Amino acid sequence: MNLYRELWSRIGGRPWTYILRDLWHKYEGLCILALVAGGAFLGHWLWHSVLWYLLNFTFGYIAGHLFWEKDYIPDQKGD
Repeated sequence: MNLYRELWSRIGGRPWTYILRDLWHKYEGLCILALVAGGAFLGHWLWHSVLWYLLNFTFGYIAGHLFWEKDYIPDQKGD
């Protein structure tokens, strides 16, 4: 049993990675603004915490791997 497959097939109908990629390509400017605003907000309130650096790195790592060496296919369906 694949829990992730069960979740995305019921919520969204296709892998969430594909949904995020579609959002990025359709609303790139808004996504960038949201990421910068979120980073500025967290940076202002959590600047003293090591957790901030780990959280920042983790989100960057995940976001980078959503698009690494993948061709963009609009509205791509799951396997």
